[in-house]
Amino acid sequence: MDDDARPQTLRYGRAALAASFFAQGALFALLVTRIPAVQDRYGISDGLLPVFLAAVPILAGLGSVGTEQLVKRVRPSVVLRWVQPVVALVLVGLGAGSSMWVAAVTLALFGVCVGGLDASMNMLGVSLQREYRRSIMLGFHAAYSLGGIVGASLAWSGAHWHVSLVALYGPAVLVLIPLTLVASRWYRDAPGSTSGPGSAGGPAETQQVVMRLLMPLCLVMAFAYIGDSTVSNWSAKYLQDTLHSSEQLSTVPYAVYMVTTLLGRSVGDFGVRRFGAAAVVRLGAVVAMAGFAVVAVAPGAWVGMLGFTLLGFGLCVIVPQTFAAAGRLFPGASDTAVARLNVFNYVGFLVGSPLVGALGDAWSYRGAMIVPMLLVGATLYYATSFAAEPAGYGVGHERPSTVDVG
Repeated sequence: MDDDARPQTLRYGRAALAASFFAQGALFALLVTRIPAVQDRYGISDGLLPVFLAAVPILAGLGSVGTEQLVKRVRPSVVLRWVQPVVALVLVGLGAGSSMWVAAVTLALFGVCVGGLDASMNMLGVSLQREYRRSIMLGFHAAYSLGGIVGASLAWSGAHWHVSLVALYGPAVLVLIPLTLVASRWYRDAPGSTSGPGSAGGPAETQQVVMRLLMPLCLVMAFAYIGDSTVSNWSAKYLQDTLHSSEQLSTVPYAVYMVTTLLGRSVGDFGVRRFGAAAVVRLGAVVAMAGFAVVAVAPGAWVGMLGFTLLGFGLCVIVPQTFAAAGRLFPGASDTAVARLNVFNYVGFLVGSPLVGALGDAWSYRGAMIVPMLLVGATLYYATSFAAEPAGYGVGHERPSTVDVG
């Protein structure tokens, strides 16, 4: 079915949710790319900084768990509508403060709210994909990648022109909050969600989530984010210290990684519709493994950047399809499945950076790249978890076995 033939509410819901993903990508990039400036503003020591940074994903995991319970009482769209502006305002508060307790409180609130934001966004994405009856999940995450590029570009401009954090965050938030609040008018919950004035409850779940069945997807999620955090945290240091690049050139790999992530996700849905989710995830895992291998053996900086480019194309498809697969596996409890799976996003983020750092210090950073390569490679073993059910949502000319639905 063409988009033009779909109900207007579905098309508006898709566009509105894409706007939310875009805003979240921008907000998150504005924070993580300016961590050194936050550290300087609050006088956070190098020894204390890892504690602050580790607390954010831990609290985000708790926020995701809390959202699992919250959406039993209110719809995911309600959670997303109000938690996203809070994330934006917390970011401004972080940029405006000066006392250590302000940094602690704002980063804690950011973590908890981001957990709820990520969970509710992907809940809506999975349910909307089910209604579309074809793969659209990668498109939402492409919007997130685009937002990340915009946010990182703004952050670079702020650093280059020595703009204060509050002067950087304030105007961005003044744009993003109205954008998401307007878009929230068209968020679309799963069919069966209660709606209308006075409604309180979320959709009634008709299935129990069995963690033994969900666990392969949880591991894939964690492995993917270990790979992602390796790039985001170590690519610059690896190029400069191991491959002896210039300081300027060492900033390029992550930018290239973000662009290739955007490109891969922009076309990924077409691959899923044609070849199926399992095949696309397998290909992504193989390309990501090749990327890590190239990085590990690279004789110089330019070959290393080729490896990081391959990593962008490989890793970008795995996370969106993992959320979609959880929705397929538990169609009667997709919100719960997504919330629990989302926790492993933060597990991978929390484990990845210190794991590579410890291995690099104890052994070598070239050797350390082999570990995330092998972990991402384990996705090949679990790829059957991404296969559509035999009685999938095939429509007309599409083969049910290759149609990815949430």
